[in-house]
Amino acid sequence: MSDHLILLHGLWMRGIALLMLRRRFESEGFEVDVFDYLSVAAPLERTLERLRKQLRETPDTVHVVGHSLGGLVALRACRGQDDLPLGRIVCMGSPLNGSASAQRLAEAGGAWMLGHSKELLEHGLQRWDGKREVGVIAGSKPVGLGAALGSLQGDHDGSVAVSETRLPGIRDHCVVTASHSGLIFSAEAAAQAVRFLRQGRFEHAHDKAGVETVS
Repeated sequence: MSDHLILLHGLWMRGIALLMLRRRFESEGFEVDVFDYLSVAAPLERTLERLRKQLRETPDTVHVVGHSLGGLVALRACRGQDDLPLGRIVCMGSPLNGSASAQRLAEAGGAWMLGHSKELLEHGLQRWDGKREVGVIAGSKPVGLGAALGSLQGDHDGSVAVSETRLPGIRDHCVVTASHSGLIFSAEAAAQAVRFLRQGRFEHAHDKAGVETVS
């Protein structure tokens, strides 16, 4: 596999926020592009088509790493698209089966803050049945908006519950000690992402061989 990589940011962010993460991947030999999009103002379908176009224009294998909403966008863009190049996807702190924090925010009158991403964030996906192997990295440091809203149950990263990051059909899942925003600055999260992109699995404390298939 070649080492082309596209990075996607999350809600209310822009590509510049991924500068440190980009540098970590570049130091590992990846050729990195950042996909910048308007997470609130741009229609979702327009964003998906732009990402698909960029994927098709990238030679050989191209991986995708998405933080938060970016992971959901990556999965939606690649689902059912048989003409896209090969590669793996890593989602970092992505509420793949729906975000309770987004639902609570909308109920409190903040639907406008979610814009065109509202439905995707609230409901997520039912399962992953695409061709690409998907790995998910969740955070467990409970500091963030979701904690303030009181919308999260169990372990969480302050915005997204660990349980919300699990989805039938993904290849592997791991948890690191980081807040939701902290995931993009975490050396551990970046190292786990690199391992999955190259080997199709994360490193797990209970099994240094790293195999933990999630169905």
